[in-house]
Amino acid sequence: MEPGKALIGLGAALLIIGLILNYAPWLINWFGKLPGDIRIQNKNSFVFIPITSMIVVSVVISLLTHLFFRK
Repeated sequence: MEPGKALIGLGAALLIIGLILNYAPWLINWFGKLPGDIRIQNKNSFVFIPITSMIVVSVVISLLTHLFFRK
Protein backbone atom coordinates (compact mmCIF):
# COMPACT_ATOMS: atom_id res chain seq x y z
CA MET A 1 0.00 0.00 0.00
CA GLU A 2 1.26 3.45 -0.85
CA PRO A 3 2.04 5.76 2.10
CA GLY A 4 -0.35 8.44 0.84
CA LYS A 5 -3.30 6.07 0.71
CA ALA A 6 -2.42 4.69 4.13
CA LEU A 7 -2.37 8.19 5.62
CA ILE A 8 -5.70 9.05 4.00
CA GLY A 9 -7.22 5.85 5.43
CA LEU A 10 -5.78 6.56 8.87
CA GLY A 11 -7.09 10.12 8.77
CA ALA A 12 -10.56 8.94 7.74
CA ALA A 13 -10.57 6.37 10.55
CA LEU A 14 -9.54 9.01 13.11
CA LEU A 15 -12.24 11.35 11.81
CA ILE A 16 -14.91 8.68 12.20
CA ILE A 17 -13.72 7.78 15.70
CA GLY A 18 -13.72 11.46 16.66
CA LEU A 19 -17.26 11.95 15.37
CA ILE A 20 -18.47 8.90 17.27
CA LEU A 21 -16.85 10.06 20.50
CA ASN A 22 -18.23 13.58 20.11
CA TYR A 23 -21.74 12.99 18.83
CA ALA A 24 -22.64 9.45 19.94
CA PRO A 25 -21.16 8.92 23.42
CA TRP A 26 -23.82 6.30 24.17
CA LEU A 27 -21.92 3.97 21.83
CA ILE A 28 -18.88 4.17 24.10
CA ASN A 29 -20.63 3.95 27.50
CA TRP A 30 -20.64 0.13 27.42
CA PHE A 31 -16.85 -0.05 27.66
CA GLY A 32 -15.84 -1.36 31.06
CA LYS A 33 -19.35 -2.30 32.15
CA LEU A 34 -19.63 -5.74 30.58
CA PRO A 35 -19.74 -8.95 32.63
CA GLY A 36 -16.18 -10.16 32.96
CA ASP A 37 -14.62 -6.71 33.36
CA ILE A 38 -12.81 -6.60 36.69
CA ARG A 39 -13.04 -3.60 39.02
CA ILE A 40 -11.34 -3.68 42.39
CA GLN A 41 -11.67 -0.59 44.52
CA ASN A 42 -10.25 -0.13 47.99
CA LYS A 43 -9.98 2.90 50.19
CA ASN A 44 -6.67 4.01 48.63
CA SER A 45 -6.50 2.19 45.29
CA PHE A 46 -8.46 1.30 42.18
CA VAL A 47 -7.73 -1.49 39.70
CA PHE A 48 -9.62 -1.85 36.45
CA ILE A 49 -9.06 -4.75 34.03
CA PRO A 50 -11.48 -4.64 31.04
CA ILE A 51 -11.06 -8.25 29.87
CA THR A 52 -14.44 -8.72 28.16
CA SER A 53 -14.49 -5.22 26.69
CA MET A 54 -11.07 -5.72 25.11
CA ILE A 55 -12.16 -9.06 23.62
CA VAL A 56 -15.15 -7.32 22.01
CA VAL A 57 -12.93 -4.51 20.69
CA SER A 58 -10.45 -7.07 19.32
CA VAL A 59 -13.19 -9.00 17.50
CA VAL A 60 -14.62 -5.80 15.96
CA ILE A 61 -11.19 -4.62 14.80
CA SER A 62 -10.42 -8.07 13.37
CA LEU A 63 -13.70 -8.11 11.45
CA LEU A 64 -13.13 -4.61 10.08
CA THR A 65 -9.59 -5.36 8.94
CA HIS A 66 -10.78 -8.58 7.34
CA LEU A 67 -13.50 -6.70 5.42
CA PHE A 68 -11.22 -3.89 4.22
CA PHE A 69 -8.04 -5.84 3.43
CA ARG A 70 -9.30 -9.10 1.94
CA LYS A 71 -8.17 -9.99 -1.54
